[in-house]
Amino acid sequence: MFRRILLWFAGMLLLSFVGFMTTSYLNMPRSPGREPMARRLQGFQLSETMRAYGTGGKQAAAEYLSRLDAAFPGASHYFLDAKGHDVITGEDRSDLLERSRADQSRNQPGFAQFVRWWMGIRWSPPRSPFRRVSADGRYSMIVESETTPPDPWANIAVYGWIVAVIVLLSYALAWTLAKPIRRLRETVVQFGGGSLETRIGSKRRDEVGDLERAFDQMADRIQTLLAAERRLLQDISHELRSPLARLKFALELARSSAEPRTALPRVQKEVERLTVLVNELLQVTRAEGDPDSRNVSIIDLREFLSVLVEDCRIEAEARGCTIDLAVRDHVKWQGDPELLHRAVENVIRNAIHHAPPNSEIEVDLQASDRSVTIRVRDHGPGVPDEHLTEIFRPFYRVEEDRSRQNGGGVGLGLSIAQRAVRVHHGEIRAANADPGLAVELTLPR
Repeated sequence: MFRRILLWFAGMLLLSFVGFMTTSYLNMPRSPGREPMARRLQGFQLSETMRAYGTGGKQAAAEYLSRLDAAFPGASHYFLDAKGHDVITGEDRSDLLERSRADQSRNQPGFAQFVRWWMGIRWSPPRSPFRRVSADGRYSMIVESETTPPDPWANIAVYGWIVAVIVLLSYALAWTLAKPIRRLRETVVQFGGGSLETRIGSKRRDEVGDLERAFDQMADRIQTLLAAERRLLQDISHELRSPLARLKFALELARSSAEPRTALPRVQKEVERLTVLVNELLQVTRAEGDPDSRNVSIIDLREFLSVLVEDCRIEAEARGCTIDLAVRDHVKWQGDPELLHRAVENVIRNAIHHAPPNSEIEVDLQASDRSVTIRVRDHGPGVPDEHLTEIFRPFYRVEEDRSRQNGGGVGLGLSIAQRAVRVHHGEIRAANADPGLAVELTLPR
């Protein structure tokens, strides 16, 4: 593309230059004698010569012609009669008269001369052009001068800097247009080779910049989809092993037991657990991969949290805990209610699992003009400070205090909550509350 653009502009430049030179050549005067002022000057010289000849004879005319020769160096003036004889010397100069007529005819611009000039063939104009001025057919003046014909290439050096500047500008333009295309090609090659983080990051404000930004958006979408798919496969493959192993054990127990029905509740519990897990993973992964698939609506957070707390209260009471909801005002928020339900429920259930018996779990809502914050706090052992950011990683578990024996989950609850919050461009944080752990979900309004 760079070479094509450069050759295109170079061809236009050459065509413009040839047209300029051709026009200049065609407009160049072929004979100074044809110019109006020169014709008037020669007519005046002829009339003065005739006046001098009429008043003082040959001697006066010869003196006037001598003064003309001195005033115009390199030119010779001849005063001829109608037959071509020199009035002053009497010599026969009819050949000068005939040659001047032929030169005037040949010096007229014509197509044949232009073609010959275009092909580099120089015609042979006379080395001494003749100019003739006649007066009522009786007398003529012939001016012979040693001048060379105008050369159309004489001013090539004058126009050379224009050519150089235009070539440089054409090169800069071609480079400006081709450079981003080359960069886009290199980025596409790197992206296709597996470097999914490669981006152009263009700041141009033209069509090329729009194309580069469109590629970056496409690359972001592809990377997000691939990452979501990879994460889904990792989560499912890692997490399904334990429930499947328990299902297999329950089925073996049902086969070998005298009362097979006693194993059915365990099988049903594991199946329900698998169903909930898969639904959560699929829903969050789908929202990450395709934001347009979210079911966005206006949510009254007070009513939303009240219903959610009531659903979790039974589980909390089974562990001897209570849930205190501190929401006084009706706060409106726009988002996906199902994703928000997954996020807040997982945080509350995580608090229930790690809260000591006869303790309280606090749930409150804080709202501002720019965001809303849902805070869930338990009064359990908390988390070491160095693990506060790690607990949101999939399957991460603090080995000492918040272990499976305390009723902890499989390590996906907070990870799913974090992903659901990030889909809404929010942020989730954990901090030790001394005692207990406080998790805050901040969502933009």
